[in-house]
Amino acid sequence: MSKLTKNQKSAVEKIEAGKAYSLKEASSLVKDITFTKFEASLDIDVRLGVDPRKANQMVRGVVTLPHGTGKTTRVLCICTPDAEAAAKEAGADYVGLGEYIEKIKGGWTDIDVIITMPSCMGKLGPLGRVLGPRGLMPNPKSGTVTMDVAKAVKEVKAGKIDFKVDKGGIVHSSIGKITFTPEQIYENAKEFIQTLIKLKPAAAKGTYMKSIFISSTMSKGIKVDPKSVVD
Repeated sequence: MSKLTKNQKSAVEKIEAGKAYSLKEASSLVKDITFTKFEASLDIDVRLGVDPRKANQMVRGVVTLPHGTGKTTRVLCICTPDAEAAAKEAGADYVGLGEYIEKIKGGWTDIDVIITMPSCMGKLGPLGRVLGPRGLMPNPKSGTVTMDVAKAVKEVKAGKIDFKVDKGGIVHSSIGKITFTPEQIYENAKEFIQTLIKLKPAAAKGTYMKSIFISSTMSKGIKVDPKSVVD
């Protein structure tokens, strides 16, 4: 068994085994146990009391984090020529139609989000094998298929993210960077969790929020008491 480094020992000592911290405590503690030399990402994992195999218990949605994600999101807007100027003004990194369809067909996926219009989805449909596995296929439910592409671009650039419960009933998402203040971490995490609460399926029975953990890249997970998040 490998020995713990000095920093790892320090992190272990700061976390009380089995304790569920309040969200505010966890938002501060995660900074104290992160020792990476790079700007680590902040992650949240929420285990829900749902059965994702049943359509009426699927949890999927979008949330705009108050302080953004801390990273630059590269946005491609696939739209008709009349909407290109507005998309560019809104901050889209790439704007166009045919040329980008061809680039994607050639394997180009150097982007984080694709926003498009309903009339353009027919051209993107055949690219499902390329875009689907990378989570890039636009979806009306996440707001990435819309007539108002400029508004969608602005929201994504401001920190709007989409999420979906996985097969194990867990929702995982990045909610910022370790350089955020404890208050910024708290507010982003709280907004994310309360959005999940609002999306509770009527068919879900028993405890909805089974567990919440916050961590940074390569840090230990900090258990959060769900009751500390509900107003």
